[in-house]
Order: sequence, then C-alpha cells, then structure tokens
Amino acid sequence: MHRYASSAIVLFVVFVTWTVVKSKLKKRRNNAKAASLGCLPPPELRNTNFIGNSILRESIRATKEDRGPQYVVETMNSISRDCHTLKVPILDYELVVTRDPENAKVLFGTADFDISHTRQLSWMPLLGKGIFTSRGEIWKHSRALLRPQFAREMISDPNLEEHHLENMLRQLSVDASTGWTTKVDLAPLFFKFTLDTATEFIFGQSTNSLGQGTAGGREIDHDFNEAKVWIDKRGALAKFYWLMNSKEFKANCSTIHDFADSLVADRLAHPQEKVNADPEKAPRFSLLNELAKETQDARELRNETLHVLIAGRDTTGCLLGWVVYFLARHPAVYTKLHESILERFGDQQADFRSLSQANYLQWVINETLRVATVIPLNERIALRDTTLPRGGGPDGKSRVFVPEGTQVLIPLYAMQHREDIWGDDVEEFRPERWETHRPGWEFIPFGAGARKCLGQQFGRQEVGYVISRFCQKYDRIENMEEGDGRMRLHHAIENRSGTGVQVRLHEATVSAQVRGVCK
Repeated sequence: MHRYASSAIVLFVVFVTWTVVKSKLKKRRNNAKAASLGCLPPPELRNTNFIGNSILRESIRATKEDRGPQYVVETMNSISRDCHTLKVPILDYELVVTRDPENAKVLFGTADFDISHTRQLSWMPLLGKGIFTSRGEIWKHSRALLRPQFAREMISDPNLEEHHLENMLRQLSVDASTGWTTKVDLAPLFFKFTLDTATEFIFGQSTNSLGQGTAGGREIDHDFNEAKVWIDKRGALAKFYWLMNSKEFKANCSTIHDFADSLVADRLAHPQEKVNADPEKAPRFSLLNELAKETQDARELRNETLHVLIAGRDTTGCLLGWVVYFLARHPAVYTKLHESILERFGDQQADFRSLSQANYLQWVINETLRVATVIPLNERIALRDTTLPRGGGPDGKSRVFVPEGTQVLIPLYAMQHREDIWGDDVEEFRPERWETHRPGWEFIPFGAGARKCLGQQFGRQEVGYVISRFCQKYDRIENMEEGDGRMRLHHAIENRSGTGVQVRLHEATVSAQVRGVCK
C-alpha cells in the first residue's frame, strides 16, 4: 500500500511539473510570436487568491445578484475608463474580454474566429447539432437550410400575432369604473405569447398556452425556462461546463425533445399535399413544412426547429418585456409613442412594413436593446494564432496577440454603455438619441457577420406589432414595482428583468382612438 501511495505521489509531482513546464514554454513561445508581430499585451485582471478562481467567483456572484453585465462595466472601468480590452486569468487558462467595436468587427467578421467548443457542448444536450451549436461545413449546411425561409415575405403575418395577442389581452381584467387593469406582471405573459406565436410559425400548430392551453404547452414553457438556467450555469463554468449536470436538466431536455419529435414525426408521416397556385388557398407558412421539403432526417428537423424556437421565444419575449418596463418608467416617452401610433394608424391593425417605417417606435426598440441589451454577452474562439487590432500597450492602441484556442468574450452591454461612444447620458433611456446616431459595430444586439441572427427582423416586427397594439388599446402604462427601483438584469442566456414587468394599464377611450384615425 505504501508503495502505491509513493508511486501516486511521484506521478502527481511529475504531472504538476510537466504542466508548469509546458505552460512556461507555451507562454515563452506566445510572447516571442507576439513581439515578432508588433503586438503588446492588454491590461491583465489579477486574481486575489492562490487557487486563481476569485474572478470567476465574483462573476458568478454578480450574476446571481442580477448585476452580471454591470459587473463587467465596473471591473473594466476600475482599471481605466479608457480600458476596453482585458486579459483575464481563470484557473489554468486565460480569456480576453473586449468592448472595442474595432475588435468586434474582426471577431465577427473574419475567418480567424468562430464559436467555442464550450458554447457548443453547453447547449448540445438541449438543441443538438444545428445553426447555433455547429461550425464548419455542418454550420454552413444549417445556414443554407434556414436562411431562405427568413427571406420570404410570407413569414410576416400580423394575423398570427393578432390571434395570440387577443388571447393575452383577455388575461388583463379591467375595472369598468376606472379603466385601469389590476396590477399584473407581464413578463410571464409575454413569454407565453412568444411561445404560442413561435410554435405556430415553426410547427404549424401552437402550444396555445394563453388560450385553451394544453398540459403539454405548460410543460414546454416550464422546461424551457429550467433548461436555460442549467445551460447558463454550464456556460459560466467555461471549459468545466461538464461539472454542471443533473437528472432535472436531462428531464427538461427530454420533455422538449419529445414535444418536437412528435410534431416532426407527424409531419413526415403526412406529407403536405400540393396546393393550388392561388396564394389565398395556400396553407399558412410553417417552417417545419418548408424544411421537410429539403430533408427527411427526423433528428435534423428536430434540432433545427428547436434552435429557431428557443431564439423566437426567449429573445423576443425578453425584448417585449423590457420595452414595456421602460415605457412604464418614462411616461413622456409612452405618451409620445402612443400619439405617434394613433396619428399614423388610428385604431387600424398595421402591417409589418408600415411599422418598420414608424420612426419613433423603432427608436424605442433600439434604445431598449441598447440599455437592457437582451443578449449581454457573445463569444468567439481563435481558430489559429491571430491578432486583434486594438487594446494592447499603455494607450490601448497596439495590436493584441491572440493564441490559437483563446476564448474572447464580447460584453455587448459594456460596449453599449460606453460614455465615449454614447455620451454622458449613456445610462438614460432616451429614444431621441437615435434621431442622429447612426450605429456601427458598437451596436450589434443580434450579433454580426456570417452568424448574425437570421430572425432578427422577424423578432423586431413582432415586438413592434405588439407595442403598436398596446398603444392603440392603452393610453397610459404605470409602473407598479415596489422596492429600490434598481434595474436587475437577470441572466438566463438572455437578459430579462429580475423583478418582472409589474404594471397596470389604462384603457384608451373609443373617442381617443377615433381622433387618431381622423388626424
């Protein structure tokens, strides 16, 4: 026994020595290559404990306290307000964190970077291989399969939105004597709404969780929420994602898979019949129907539809919640928006094209995306030794060497809260800034480059439509949240309000709506 123990100790010492030597040789080699390319290192954040996990622990704690994106801003500003790129040691590896638009342009726009294996493997149990979790030829195939579907005019169907919106509005009881609804948290209703619209758009049939909701619809709503929490925790642990697993997470994924598998199996068993060329007789658009024309692989159909579902439900639901959150806290903005919608559309249902041309509505959506940043963080990994154009040296203007395999985090929230870009009022919700601001790489809320979100326009259209209908139905929105008023950015992949969207709404009189028509 003593001999085995001694051998184990010797092996451990050899392993540690080998690891240290290998690390030093790698660092020496990287320093030499960086020097040859004229690169200088960026500032480095320091761990405060021997293990080297203090930064990771602080980040996780900030996320639990619903201030993760603000923590990144505070940390970078603590070094210098001019510090926009950092090197961050995490246990036995290093990250690069950058909020520099010029670096983002390279990260999203060149072939030197792609999504990391960490992102792929964190999401794989829920989504499988698809457009969000694949690289190389597999990703190109997914993109080619999905992209044509989002280029079609036929997917823009306000009638689909209207049906489910009516179901949602029925949940809001109104006092006939005052015209006010009771206090309501709209956040869960918005997620049910986007689940219902997304499932109908994707599968041709809705979960109808806001109407005569089925038990299956309620399960999907719950399991999506729970699975996303686990995925967020897995992502926070980076290369140690595999430590975060559970029977509950597996059960969540299984429920969602069973839901999609049954719809895919039904579609494959009952091929869509050819219809008359008359567009009025054509069935409503269904993403599954269109994809099934290209592939009969049931696993592939399940994966790709789930990838679109999770984006269509969660990012759009979050954005809807944040728009109303800010409108309730800025009554002058809501009054201006309300009047602009009535002046343009009266009480008539607007089409998506017209809504895209309603300037103040689009400014409100942009400002919401900037301030709350629905997707607060993105990431890429270096596929080969490469460089970033800025961030190195004392003035931050030198190139930064990025060795192969280095993960680079792009905190979009931090980039969209830079005073030197957005002005001294960067923390204010002010839609009017978009009257003159022409966004570049400092405002990429849906990503950029080849991996830019395919459904971003569809999501914006859906949000614009719902908010326009709110403006037509309600003339006031009042914030009903109690507490300290701090904006809590609850991170479950997307940012959502940690206190929900607690409001009450006042119904507009018929005469006010008519005045809008007559203007």
